[in-house]
Amino acid sequence: MAALLLLPLLLLPLLLLKLRLWPQLRWLAADLAFSVRALRCKRALRARALAAAAADPEGPEGGCSLAWRLAQLARQRPAHTFLIHGAQRFSYAEAERQSNRAARAFLRARGWDGGPGGGDSGAGGAGEGERAVHGVRDAAAGSGAARPVREGDGAAPLAPGAIVALLLPACPEFLWLWFGLAKAGLRVAFVPTALRRGPLLHCLRSCGARALVLAPEFLESLEPDLPALRAMGLHLWAAGSETHPAGITDFLAEAAAEVDGPVPGYLSAPQNIMDTCLYIFTSGTTGLPKAARISHLKVLQCQGFYQLCGAHQEDVIYLALPLYHMSGSLLGIVGCLGIGATVVLKSKFSAGQFWEDCQQHRVTVFQYIGELCRYLVNQPPVLETYGLTEGNVATFNYTGQRGAVGRASWLYKHVFPFSLIRYDVTTGEPIRNTQGLCVATSPGEPGLLVAPVNQQSPFLGYAGGPELARGKLLKDVFQPGDVFFNTGDLLVCDDQGFLRFHDRTGDTFRWKGENVATTEVAEALEALDFLQEVNVYGVTVPGHEGRAGMAALVLRPPHSLDLVQLYVHVSENLPPYARPRFLRLQESLATTETFKQQKVRMAKEGFDPSALSDPLYILDQAGGAYLPLTPARYSALLAGDLRI
Repeated sequence: MAALLLLPLLLLPLLLLKLRLWPQLRWLAADLAFSVRALRCKRALRARALAAAAADPEGPEGGCSLAWRLAQLARQRPAHTFLIHGAQRFSYAEAERQSNRAARAFLRARGWDGGPGGGDSGAGGAGEGERAVHGVRDAAAGSGAARPVREGDGAAPLAPGAIVALLLPACPEFLWLWFGLAKAGLRVAFVPTALRRGPLLHCLRSCGARALVLAPEFLESLEPDLPALRAMGLHLWAAGSETHPAGITDFLAEAAAEVDGPVPGYLSAPQNIMDTCLYIFTSGTTGLPKAARISHLKVLQCQGFYQLCGAHQEDVIYLALPLYHMSGSLLGIVGCLGIGATVVLKSKFSAGQFWEDCQQHRVTVFQYIGELCRYLVNQPPVLETYGLTEGNVATFNYTGQRGAVGRASWLYKHVFPFSLIRYDVTTGEPIRNTQGLCVATSPGEPGLLVAPVNQQSPFLGYAGGPELARGKLLKDVFQPGDVFFNTGDLLVCDDQGFLRFHDRTGDTFRWKGENVATTEVAEALEALDFLQEVNVYGVTVPGHEGRAGMAALVLRPPHSLDLVQLYVHVSENLPPYARPRFLRLQESLATTETFKQQKVRMAKEGFDPSALSDPLYILDQAGGAYLPLTPARYSALLAGDLRI
């Protein structure tokens, strides 16, 4: 009798398997657990935001989310270690004091008078279009003694909400300045440290920067850019006490002269949570880097990142990613603030030091990108995630499934909605049915990842004209009138609902953890007078993550290929990750039937000299030159003996 009662339970898995439901339902417990965690995280962040809105605007916990969260942690766990950098250790209380000094120095450049209301336009000090007030009272000392605003090189006092660009490596000073800018009601732009010349000036202009703080070690390489930077009317500061060129002063010395008391929260409180808080540069899909607008809402949401990953306040997080990237700054640092944990910050990743660092500091969480993981293949299992700087969608591999970046369970998509739609790689457009609507992919079929745009999951676009966001929004996806964000990434969802990254779309590829826009590289090369046509694309290299840049070149008669001039030109005009690793000299460039440059076929052909008749060249990073790609060098590359 008991066996008969158990028979339906024994047959249920077979029935579910026959109905193809078991691959999904076997993960139901994990789906439920993560969904509950996500809802708790949303509830906690909402409660924090409401508490900040109700706080005293004169107090430190009444400002923007960065300001009030740091003030909270300095009050709740002042002695707990927030940051470890080399031999330096900083508690949450020390981080609060350091950022307060930086905030007061920036406020002095703003013209804040320090009195009731601060002379500014009241709450919403980080909002758009506010006026600056000149004449400064020494609020730091509370004495009312007058101290003038420094207006070096004719730069006007910074207005509330002005943009200050940071060109700094990953270091404690980066954090103090970033937090100080937030507290002072100024917006920050994180500039990639490899940019120089045209790309650097473009980034500063595109976000409307009014000031630049740079690392002293960059001054030598930036010397040719200084006249143009001065002509832009920027405040120019260096973050260090080394000798500086005329017109550049030491901001850290100015901050050290300030007291470390808190500044009023109203100076940084946004008028609207959708206001722009900061800018992060992303290569996007075409052209030069674009300044992605990051809202106060997104910064708040990023406080929940590590909570969603299952981390807690006693964890120690190892962070060796650039802070000018979202993964380093918003997920790594803001995520750490969200749970009140400790972060071990490395200016540069070292595989040789990694395990020693982990043992010394008792690291429990390592945040990485794919390129780093190749060096650490023997490490314990880690949690894969997927996201974009300007995007409104993220996925989490909360089940620990190998190779996956998340799951497309109906529970997860209810909390964080997204879809995969069919995409034509030849036309670069989604495939639509006879009604003009997009078509969802089947299991195992690569599809374009899209997410609905709404008030909870907005897309703010980029600094500059609306044309910069062209192609990032898709309309009439599943029903007339709907709007979805186009990630530009192809993912695959298997029959169990696991998501895996497949490829980038459009004219971009990923190398050394960075997105490279082929048009940006092509435009740089086309400036050389001996080149007539250029086609840039990415090729896979055994033993390396992502795709390395390859440029097919056609010479302009009667010129010859000048490899020395080409190397000098790309070194001066392109960041290291964007420089083409391979060159392919051709008599003419192949095009598609619609007269677009042929990239897909050429990427598949690769760079094997035994399979291609065209002259090929390779960039030798160690030697600093382009060299003919001989079979011997090709073999050395595959063996890992030639660094590219």
